[in-house]
Amino acid sequence: MTFDLTPEQDQLRDAVRALGRRYGHSYFVAKAKSGEHTTELWAEAGQLGYLGVNIPTEYGGGGGGITELAIVCEELAAAGCPLLLLVVSPAIAATVLSRHGTEEQRKKHLPGLADGSQKIVFAITEPEAGSNFHRLGTVARRDGDGWLLNGRKCYISGVDEAGHVLVVARTEDSSSGKLKPALFLVPTDAAGLTRSRLDMEIVSPENQFLLYLDDVRVPADALLGESLDAGLPALFAGLNPERITVAAMGAGTGRYAIERASDYTATRKVWGGRSIGSHQGVSHPLAHAAVQVELARLMIQKAATLYDAGRDLEAGVAGNMAKYAAGEAAALAVDTAVQVLGGAGMTTEYGVATLLGAVRAGRIAPVSREMILNFVAQHVLGQDKSY
Repeated sequence: MTFDLTPEQDQLRDAVRALGRRYGHSYFVAKAKSGEHTTELWAEAGQLGYLGVNIPTEYGGGGGGITELAIVCEELAAAGCPLLLLVVSPAIAATVLSRHGTEEQRKKHLPGLADGSQKIVFAITEPEAGSNFHRLGTVARRDGDGWLLNGRKCYISGVDEAGHVLVVARTEDSSSGKLKPALFLVPTDAAGLTRSRLDMEIVSPENQFLLYLDDVRVPADALLGESLDAGLPALFAGLNPERITVAAMGAGTGRYAIERASDYTATRKVWGGRSIGSHQGVSHPLAHAAVQVELARLMIQKAATLYDAGRDLEAGVAGNMAKYAAGEAAALAVDTAVQVLGGAGMTTEYGVATLLGAVRAGRIAPVSREMILNFVAQHVLGQDKSY
């Protein structure tokens, strides 16, 4: 057992850290508040190969795994630039395509995902289904040699930045008559696909949308994989990478907040010339948050290692635990940073309150803490299913 990164992973961490710090949180916030996207950072990360670290080399990627992509997510977040589309495009879409796409689909999309010139977003959540994907109402029906898609999706990230959206729909199984999941690569400019931006209380350059699919026609090769049988495995293929990279982004955000607060409290002097950080009422909460973040990082490392080893079931347990731990730790770290900075903590200048909305959302999405506890109770503790 080792907790050390390989030399290549260490180099990746250092390089991504340097890139993130060159842009920094002020860049991230300025883009968010002006309604712009982090286009420059994304493009440079793509050119340097960081967006495609988990994509096979034959498609222009780095040939690594989710461990390497988690490093990218964490270090950019630790620099104050938590990019949500890293989770959506390289982690979910690229993984699903690599594992279950046809060769034509891989050749068409993976090189662009690797160099950052293409983004594919993911649409599963629906207003009526919530966490229960068995109740998905978006339906795909055969139409000649293609498909017709109808339904609604909500909280879909980055549709305005992407060329395609990977839509999870239900199709009818001709052998059983039952509806089964399938994934479709739908161009974001497809006729019948419309969107409405959601106003969110989160400082982020990445927007959330409602999607409406009204008789959206796509060709036969828009179906991900060789057949409908690829649907369920493809859907689940993206879940562990999603949880692991979201957790990595949360851990990085927690590190960023603790670093900002520690720098401030080590130099801020109010009582008798001593730094406020010398008082346990200030230092202990920060130390406690630092412990929680480090514990989350260990679980992220375990989950990523299991996933890259092909141990999907174990990675599912560890990935859910990592996501839970990192969500709680990030929220604690940012809230503690705001508290120890006092009034300064609520200003834009000091760059911690700007993350409150994002870390609070991290306890809800992409899977809520309560659903993770349900999962652990059932699959780890052997309890009856509670929902």
